[in-house]
Amino acid sequence: MALYLLYESASGYALFLAHGLDEIGQNTEAVRSSVSDLNRFGKVVKLAAFHPFESALDALNQCNSVSEGLMTDELRSFLELNLPKVKEGKKPKFSLGTAEPKIGSHIFEDTKIPCQSNEFVLELLRGVRLHFDRFIKDLKPGDLEKAQLGLGHSYSRAKVKFNVNRVDNMVIQAIFLLDTLDKDINSFSMRVREWYSWHFPELVKIVNDNYLYAKVAKFVENKLELSEDKIPGLTEILGDEDKAKEIVEAAKASMGQDLSPIDLINVQQFAQRVMDLSEYRKKLYEYLVTKMNDIAPNLASLIGEVVGARLISHAGSLTNLAKCPSSTLQILGAEKALFRALKTRGNTPKYGLIFHSSFIGRASARNKGRMARYLANKCSIASRIDCFAESNTTVFGEKLREQVEERLEFYDKGIAPRKNIDVMKAAIEITQNNDTEDKATTEPSAKKSKKKKSKVEAAEDGEPMVEDKPTAATNGDASEEPKTEKKKKKEKRKLVEEEEQVQAVENSIGVNGVNTEDGTAKKKKKKKSKDEDGEGLAAASEGKKKKKKSRSEDDD
Repeated sequence: MALYLLYESASGYALFLAHGLDEIGQNTEAVRSSVSDLNRFGKVVKLAAFHPFESALDALNQCNSVSEGLMTDELRSFLELNLPKVKEGKKPKFSLGTAEPKIGSHIFEDTKIPCQSNEFVLELLRGVRLHFDRFIKDLKPGDLEKAQLGLGHSYSRAKVKFNVNRVDNMVIQAIFLLDTLDKDINSFSMRVREWYSWHFPELVKIVNDNYLYAKVAKFVENKLELSEDKIPGLTEILGDEDKAKEIVEAAKASMGQDLSPIDLINVQQFAQRVMDLSEYRKKLYEYLVTKMNDIAPNLASLIGEVVGARLISHAGSLTNLAKCPSSTLQILGAEKALFRALKTRGNTPKYGLIFHSSFIGRASARNKGRMARYLANKCSIASRIDCFAESNTTVFGEKLREQVEERLEFYDKGIAPRKNIDVMKAAIEITQNNDTEDKATTEPSAKKSKKKKSKVEAAEDGEPMVEDKPTAATNGDASEEPKTEKKKKKEKRKLVEEEEQVQAVENSIGVNGVNTEDGTAKKKKKKKSKDEDGEGLAAASEGKKKKKKSRSEDDD
């Protein structure tokens, strides 16, 4: 059986024919030893065909398709032209060796050309790659290296730009920075406490919060200058007047040592830096919340923004998280404990990062594992909806959260929860209703804009604008008259629109070189007939009114 080799180089597609394989005996080690020697390798492998790429852009497109395991039209035509034709019902007497099994399977599905990818074929392709410039005679020295360098740069640049998970990167970076800021703010706050305690040690017991402590330390400065005049400022910072008075009283009998003005300035600057970091941390948290609501709204509404962001960052991206089964998602973040348990044959962990969710904390110690398994199941559903849904909606996340709440009640009180099918059907109905409402709100606005345009066009043509003025209804007959007038106005508008349509058709016919007199005559006839119909309607309405009047007189 003949063996052809497909080699995708930076300059084009090459097809090689490997013959004399019976003598070698298809031994990988024998091929590996003969690859380095061109004289031996050239006797086995010979160039059958070569198809150069048209441009650098074409080379990039072909390289992208090959990396994704897809066969392009150029590759298909190249193979069909240079390979023997495969007859239906007969076993082919050749096979095609490819470096990637994916593209081999795609070629076989489309063209029925048998493909193989094994160690033997890879060794042969390694030899082809090594001596490729010797096989192609038209290549100048250095051309192949330039083509490889240019294609490598463009391919890597395109891959960096075309990042499927580029939106998730912002969330991953934000949650990493949030964790780093928490550690830094905590350590800096402890340093402020320790530093300022040399001057005012009693303040540590009065103010427990780190951010408020830094604010108070910056406000107080020197404890010797602290008096009752500063109580309003302290109450504004702390929100408690009793604490402010307590700080003033403690300053009077403080056991701390005095600090020089330079030392106090340094303490104040450091306290200001801690305050700035704390404020930036708040802004970063708000940014993370908004990004999570844009990227994974259902996951955020189910388990919270911070825990959802931690899951995404640990998985690597939202797509990777969506690919994870619920059992993997349940212990995501507890890999160390898992492998230690497997090594020591102990109990495996029941939860990882989802332990920080409020649902696990609310469950009893007996039901924590069951709750973690159920919550991981719902989180995997929410992440898949967020990853593959076209429109952003929090309906599914809210419904899944309701299910988790019901499961908690079931574990505590024994109340049976709803079935998952019913809940999902209700969520789908709500989303469909929301979509229809959105369409209904957009359609009237479009109609209004069309009406406005028609009115503006009428005003430009010089037609008088008709205003609908409200008429005072004195009796039944008077109330019927405005209705007939409105009907007439509607009919006139319809006539005007039809006339415009007829004129447009006539103009198009006139442009094509056909007489428009017949069309204008037909238009006049239509107009007359419609005017006569309108007069007939008006006469009928007057006749009805007269009949009603005569009946009322007979009754009198």
